[in-house]
Amino acid sequence: MNADHATQLRLLDLAGADQALAQLTHRRRSLPELAALTEKAKRAAALRDEIVDAETAVGDLDAEQQRFEREIDSVRTRAQRDEQRMQSGAVPAKELEGLQHELTSLARRQSSLEDDLLEVMERRESADEVLERLTAALAVVDAERSDLESRRDAAFAEIDAAAAERAAERERVVASLPADLVALYEKARAKGGAGAALLQARRCQSCHIELPGSELAAVRAAAPDQVVRCDNCGAILVRTEESGL
Repeated sequence: MNADHATQLRLLDLAGADQALAQLTHRRRSLPELAALTEKAKRAAALRDEIVDAETAVGDLDAEQQRFEREIDSVRTRAQRDEQRMQSGAVPAKELEGLQHELTSLARRQSSLEDDLLEVMERRESADEVLERLTAALAVVDAERSDLESRRDAAFAEIDAAAAERAAERERVVASLPADLVALYEKARAKGGAGAALLQARRCQSCHIELPGSELAAVRAAAPDQVVRCDNCGAILVRTEESGL
């Protein structure tokens, strides 16, 4: 295939646009904010699980506290009723001792229940503190995530704008090149390297390998408009005064 020197030089503009687009794609996929957001999402999920556990603990302690309060009220009511019976003077003498014994037992039971209630209330206070701490930590993580999302979106917008500009530039270059030359360029690029590269100081600037003697001799002997390729990576070699031929 033949193409004049100026046309072959434009292949370098096409390769430059493709390289820039690849770099922008890589940058978009590897923004530090993306990794940070993943970590924040994991942390937020873990905190939410802990909050559910803490809320469950608080709910259980609430139920336990209410149970003790009901029992204390029941004991207190019964003691008041017994006390009223004793003070009424209508209780037979043989029942007084039983009532006094029951009042003593009820007082011990109330005291024990009140101790248990106090312990539950203290545990509830600690559980509330844990829940408050976890909720505050989640709020911090959510705020950090929001900030990271804003920074990510701003970076995406910048990258996408640059990519659109480069894509338009690429289209202009492709439109100025022969279709068969573009097809050869795309075939070479499909191998994973650059579709075209400068031959500089006898070295392909795509694979960065210096041309061996036989290949160099063939390139040196090729006509200026002949399209030559790197035997190693397949890139179209664009020759200039810097090629060292």
